[in-house]
Amino acid sequence: MPTFTNQALLSYNGIIYPSNVVTGEITEALSMTKTALSADYSACGRIAYAISILNSGSTTLSNLVLTDDLGAYSFSGSTLTPLDVDALSVRYYINGALQPQGTVTVSEGPPLTISNISVPGNGNVLIVYEAVPNQFAPLFSGAAINNTAILTASSLQAPVSAEDTVPVLEQPQLSITKFLSPSVVPEDGQLTYTFFIQNTGNADIPATDDLILTDTFNPRLFNITVTADGVVWTEGIQYTYNENTGVFTTLPGALPVEGATYTRDEESGAWAVSPGTVTLTVSGTV
Repeated sequence: MPTFTNQALLSYNGIIYPSNVVTGEITEALSMTKTALSADYSACGRIAYAISILNSGSTTLSNLVLTDDLGAYSFSGSTLTPLDVDALSVRYYINGALQPQGTVTVSEGPPLTISNISVPGNGNVLIVYEAVPNQFAPLFSGAAINNTAILTASSLQAPVSAEDTVPVLEQPQLSITKFLSPSVVPEDGQLTYTFFIQNTGNADIPATDDLILTDTFNPRLFNITVTADGVVWTEGIQYTYNENTGVFTTLPGALPVEGATYTRDEESGAWAVSPGTVTLTVSGTV
């Protein structure tokens, strides 16, 4: 709600007589809030945003333009944008009613620009869209994306803005890939299963956590040897195996996996992810 001041000057024979200063305030008919519907973000996730625009005046406000900076920040003299938006994800509601595609004009940017917005008197508009983190989105522990939306129009006394901050997801992000060697093996031959475990998240899995791998080998393996990153494991300490059923299980605490490390290209500003990994092998005869 901007305030303003005004003073008159009275001039007579070169003498200036100032009036008192009066102060006024313009109450804004338009207000806006921006809310992330996602609690956090990750490299493979999406952030849903909802922008609510309220018109407390009695007159419809038209030809409004919404600009979202998509979290843009400065890096080494350049402006980097950590979020991408698909124009098809934009939804535009007036007083709760979804409007047809094309009612507003959307430019993906960056920045994201939505034009031709109208807010009826004593009414509201809701704009919802999804953003996807890209290579400029920081993923390290403690990172966050803050983005600001600004609403402008010739009919507004001043731009209306709203912002929101979304923190990065603080947890491991695991994947596992299994390999077989050789793929063709004679009866009583040697067979090796290799499990490649990756953690692309920003949090470690320490030995105190219960990360457990279970597999039922079919055909069953006999006289198995187990290694993790080249270190030989001992049955009953790091794993259990039942030759009668073929069930192999790692024991709690045997599979710590470090979190990923993140490095930044000093020229482009893009982030690269180096996952924490563990390679587990189980070899035996069939």
